[in-house]
Amino acid sequence: MRFTSALGLVTALAVSAALQAQVGTSPNLVDPNLADRATLRSLPNVGDVLADQIIAARPYTSATALNDVVASSLGDAQRAELYGRLFRQINLNTASRDEILLIPGMTARMAHEFEEYRPYTSLMQFRREIGKYVDANEVARLEQYVLVPLSLNTASAEDFMTIPGMTTRMVHEFEEYRPYTSMEQFRREIGKYVDAKEVARLESYVTLE
Repeated sequence: MRFTSALGLVTALAVSAALQAQVGTSPNLVDPNLADRATLRSLPNVGDVLADQIIAARPYTSATALNDVVASSLGDAQRAELYGRLFRQINLNTASRDEILLIPGMTARMAHEFEEYRPYTSLMQFRREIGKYVDANEVARLEQYVLVPLSLNTASAEDFMTIPGMTTRMVHEFEEYRPYTSMEQFRREIGKYVDAKEVARLESYVTLE
């Protein structure tokens, strides 16, 4: 009985964590802001020069910014192959049609459905709405390429930990300065702990709305 209860608790916690996650993730998808040079070099169509260019242009606050760098070296087919392994998640509420179409395997019809259900308040909403058109496996594949911005004033610590590269110390700092009344306040307070580039990267995952 105790084992069953413990197992139920573990399952409940896992489900809860999945529901709280607002940034799509996949163990096979590399973050262009965090990957080291060796990891970048291991990806399809990435040589020494492109790896160095990707690192030099950080931080990437959108998939479009990453594409601007990669497009100077790779054609459409090569980029599509690379984006199956390297991608900067798009903001479901603000991404342009062109940015949505950077997701591998994306179609104009599906891009329209992404836009149709704005504003998104959670990835659970995304799963529910996009699940009307594709099966669960495809929803999961698409989810790894997207994010729902986190509310600086109401998101939980668990929510903030879904930001790539986030630490428990930084989560504490995020919460320490609540309530936020402007993004300028966020930049000023978080800028006490990290440089401007890292502030910009973190800012791209949050909102005051």
